[in-house]
Amino acid sequence: MPNFSYSVMSGKNDPMFGKFEHPIKALIENESNLCEKNKSILDVLFNVEKSNRYAETIMGESDFDTFMAKEEGQGAENDSVEKTYDKTISHIEFAKEFTITRKMADDAKFGMGANMKNKPKKFVRAYYKTRVKLAAQALINATKASFVFNKATVDLTAGDGLPLFHNKHTYSTEKMKGKHQSNYFYGDISSDATKFQRTLSVLANKLRNLKDENGEIMGYTADTLIIPCNRPDLETMAKAVIGTERTAGSDFNDINTQYGNWTLVVLDYWEADKDEIMVMSSEANENLLGNMFFNRVKLDITNGIDPHTRNFFWNGYCRMGIGFGAWKHMLRAVNSSSAVTNADALA
Repeated sequence: MPNFSYSVMSGKNDPMFGKFEHPIKALIENESNLCEKNKSILDVLFNVEKSNRYAETIMGESDFDTFMAKEEGQGAENDSVEKTYDKTISHIEFAKEFTITRKMADDAKFGMGANMKNKPKKFVRAYYKTRVKLAAQALINATKASFVFNKATVDLTAGDGLPLFHNKHTYSTEKMKGKHQSNYFYGDISSDATKFQRTLSVLANKLRNLKDENGEIMGYTADTLIIPCNRPDLETMAKAVIGTERTAGSDFNDINTQYGNWTLVVLDYWEADKDEIMVMSSEANENLLGNMFFNRVKLDITNGIDPHTRNFFWNGYCRMGIGFGAWKHMLRAVNSSSAVTNADALA
């Protein structure tokens, strides 16, 4: 929940603004409660955690290899784990303010005035919209190493220093040195329902067969499908493919292997100029600390009177961090007949 630093405006301070303070506070608290209850993409696509540091570092470690046989009476072979990648996610400061001018207060004979009732609500909704939009834009732009969001440069690289989606992700152990893996692809992914169904099957297979730092298959199941919000034909096709028991558009009684396997997320703010999809394993996202969102300072609000203008102001402040602790929890595919930078052809 947001925090409120609430300084009571008694008649000794300014009775003109005092009558505004309690209604505004009530509106802000009520709207914050409503927004807090609403589910968003943060609940589905990100691990949301609290932070009490200036930044958070996610560190990886390789697993032990399998047990080795030994002769009777002999000691076991020594094994150890290696530190793999680490990723530091720094927090970003955001702030916003709204005011009630002295003139507006003078002319508002009763309460806050009709035009003021929605202003505090919009102020709170702007905070929650900032969080959701930051999360969405981080995923949308994650074929790049960074992007600018509301004047802040946001790091979009995973622990290996490459963007979240890239075809040359490296290993960190000596055993796998020089080898690469891809989680970014292009090809004909959506020309018809049959092709789209196959695309989901191929991508799910690729995600399941991604290897850990020792070169062992991790075996995670893709269960979340993410698509742009402005591709109605793709959305219709996706719903048909993942929502029907039989193969979409087939004249035969074929079993649809994708039925019941997916949670569909139509990602607001993702307006693509061609069909694109992301697939994610929610289990891998949680276990590998993939998509991370940190609350350093949740919405903190204070209020007062500017002595220079005599305006009544409410000031909101927050800090949050976003980034990717891993990349093996998600894949991305673009519908394209020609090569896409830093993507592999989808076989």
